[in-house]
Amino acid sequence: MLVLLGAVTAMGSLGIYVAQGTPVLKVYKDRACGCCRKWASHIEDAGIAVRVVDADDMIAIKRRLGVPDDLQSCHTAEISGYVIEGHVPAAAVKRLLSEAPEARLLAVPGMPAGSPGMEDSTPEIYDIVLVGPRDSWSFGRFRGATTE
Repeated sequence: MLVLLGAVTAMGSLGIYVAQGTPVLKVYKDRACGCCRKWASHIEDAGIAVRVVDADDMIAIKRRLGVPDDLQSCHTAEISGYVIEGHVPAAAVKRLLSEAPEARLLAVPGMPAGSPGMEDSTPEIYDIVLVGPRDSWSFGRFRGATTE
């Protein structure tokens, strides 16, 4: 019995360690926005820890984090030194964290129909933009939450 208790305690400690070492995606959103919460749920369902912060001044947050006007959407997030703007699919966030490119921002400008959080419409094809220190480029083309 003592051995079993020790094993359970060790497993519990490991779980705490893993949870503490896992990056958390901090999502800033307007209090009234429902699609932002749906997007956060999409990210959580993919196994990424999420913390949602209701914000009164999204423009100030976007400016502070350096989101260009032409790449803005309704919500802004931070994870592991990157800024995530808009309805970026979880697969692209995971790829960003895995590849860790020299970049500062991953964005889906606007609010494409069918993108994660916007599933109530027929999915359209949209590009994800990765912004590096000197330029930006396409990080993928998606329809809904899957690559095209």
